[in-house]
Amino acid sequence: MDLKINFKRNVALLLCVMMLVTLLAGCGGSKGSDKSAGQDTIKLGFLGAKTGSVANYGLPGEKGMKMAIEELNAKGGVLGKQLEGIYEDNKGESSEIANIATKYITQDKVVAMVGDPCTGLTKVAADIAQKSKVVIISAGATGTGVVEIGDYVFRNTLLDKFAAPAVVDWMINTKGWKNIAVITSMNNGYSTALTPVFEEAIKAKGGKIVLQDSINDGETDFTAQVTKLKNAKADVLVFTGYYTEAALIMNEVQKKGLDIKLVGGDGLYGSDLAKLGQSAVENKVILYCGFSSDQPSPETAKFIAAYKQKYNEDPDMFSAQYYDAVMILAKAMEEAKSADPSVFKDKLAQLKDYPGVSGKTTIGADREPIKSPVCLLTIKDGKFALEDKIPVNL
Repeated sequence: MDLKINFKRNVALLLCVMMLVTLLAGCGGSKGSDKSAGQDTIKLGFLGAKTGSVANYGLPGEKGMKMAIEELNAKGGVLGKQLEGIYEDNKGESSEIANIATKYITQDKVVAMVGDPCTGLTKVAADIAQKSKVVIISAGATGTGVVEIGDYVFRNTLLDKFAAPAVVDWMINTKGWKNIAVITSMNNGYSTALTPVFEEAIKAKGGKIVLQDSINDGETDFTAQVTKLKNAKADVLVFTGYYTEAALIMNEVQKKGLDIKLVGGDGLYGSDLAKLGQSAVENKVILYCGFSSDQPSPETAKFIAAYKQKYNEDPDMFSAQYYDAVMILAKAMEEAKSADPSVFKDKLAQLKDYPGVSGKTTIGADREPIKSPVCLLTIKDGKFALEDKIPVNL
């Protein structure tokens, strides 16, 4: 009978120990929002268009992201794990980016998403990322209402609210262009958001808006708009849309014999600008962005040389910013000693004076990126070339 009692006691004790071990294991794993836990690699999801109307932004971005991941992996990866990029094509469409962001999070178990370059598309993905507690860092979105979505949402690009006033000051005080025409693409969210930023800066800095006109993305006949532009006697045209329409507008400007330059934001930064506009855009279009391969810093020069060797082409703003975004994510994970988005997002928010290939980046108190200088690019011999560099005054 004593043997039976002891046996029962031993069994009961063993069951208690097993339950305690299970409970402790459960407590240790409750941190488990770490998407990389139990995985051999740390996964990052690419957000960008590889086909469609904004592929000029996504394709170089993909190359920059791949290059950054390869460089980090060659040095041992992050936290002892290799990085793995997953590269879907959102085609520049809201429905596609929503599906891809959901797939990345629920199936691929990414810890962060890099991109999209477009503000509207970024907002779609950012809403999904925030609700799922996965970090997203946009390598191009410059419009308003992005980081406000939540504390998992970041970007590392030069913002319109800083860049446009600096460009307007340059137009008026350096170039003497005080009479300014403004054309907006009304079915383009980037354009409708950028126009008020330019208009406010023009008025604040003593310029005069002599024409306000509009087009729609997808139109090809701009005869009416250019006729009005000619009659307005403007010193310069500010167009806040994308490169395709800018090229077609300048083709019509050339046809009408009008001598005027077009100034815009980084929405004009696409290789098709020169292809579609040819002589009409040569030394006639000026855009602002946060990157130039001319007069590079040591970090940028090293990046340009490596990029050319790998892809046999020059990098652009998007390849540089995607590259930097991956490097910034890796830095945050290493400093946090964790690939858990809920942990390393706090290190992202503390980023200060990061010497990236696309300029120096600090995340401010409002979690917005502060970058300087502004690079003004034009088209020379069919390629983007530096026109000027101007500081950002905060």
